[in-house]
Amino acid sequence: MHPRTSDFARYHINCKRGDLAEYLLVPGDPDRVPKIIALWDSAREISCHREFRSATGTFKGTPISALSSGIGPACMAIAVNESSEIGVSTFVRVGSTGVIQENISIGDVIICSGAVRLDGTSECYAMPEYPAYANHEVLLALIEAAELLGVNNYHVGVVATTADFYAGQNRRGKMGGTSCTRDLIQALRNGRVLSLEMETATLYTLASLYGLRAGSVCAVYGNRATDKFEEGAGEANAIGIANEAVKILHEWDAKKRSGNRQWLFPSLLR
Repeated sequence: MHPRTSDFARYHINCKRGDLAEYLLVPGDPDRVPKIIALWDSAREISCHREFRSATGTFKGTPISALSSGIGPACMAIAVNESSEIGVSTFVRVGSTGVIQENISIGDVIICSGAVRLDGTSECYAMPEYPAYANHEVLLALIEAAELLGVNNYHVGVVATTADFYAGQNRRGKMGGTSCTRDLIQALRNGRVLSLEMETATLYTLASLYGLRAGSVCAVYGNRATDKFEEGAGEANAIGIANEAVKILHEWDAKKRSGNRQWLFPSLLR
């Protein structure tokens, strides 16, 4: 049984069918929602329940919504499950991340092509070997948006999604040691993983299993290799890219419909 409220809204996000557009931006931080909708043509708040703050409106004529997921993979799974039940089919995470590669700077932007599944939550849905990857159309739209907006400091690659911010990312806690993840960062670094965050793998796994589209763009707040941190660095660029990517996807989807095509391919855009 899926819990719902008396007015048939989904229990956690407190949204019902018609409240959210087909295209949904998913920041982790509820306070990022007002920053996202500040760029829209029009916007109205739908709900603010627990960590799930939602709004809907238009951006450059494109219907669009935003819904914060809170922190962590379990919260992202709730956001995906409940919002997809009421008509959302395209998800773009708008997050923050801490990089582990020395050549990436604070304030840069990561466009996530895939994610290492250290989140735990996605294993409730699929075997560990199941890949977590971005939908190719959303990935291309995010790259196109970055180029159109002149955001030159973006990187495209694999991130790692962890279940915990402290020991799960090899930070020392009250117990002192982090033996379970002691070699994690070096192993990921050797695998050319760009950064650590806490939602993308869950989003990608569920979207793929459910036949939905998903992408993820994250601002670089910290660098574990250089031990630097700046809250909010790169956030405006990540938000701008996500909003613009939805407009691009909306245009591409129209081209697919007019050409009676299921998939986007380069020559369709000529």
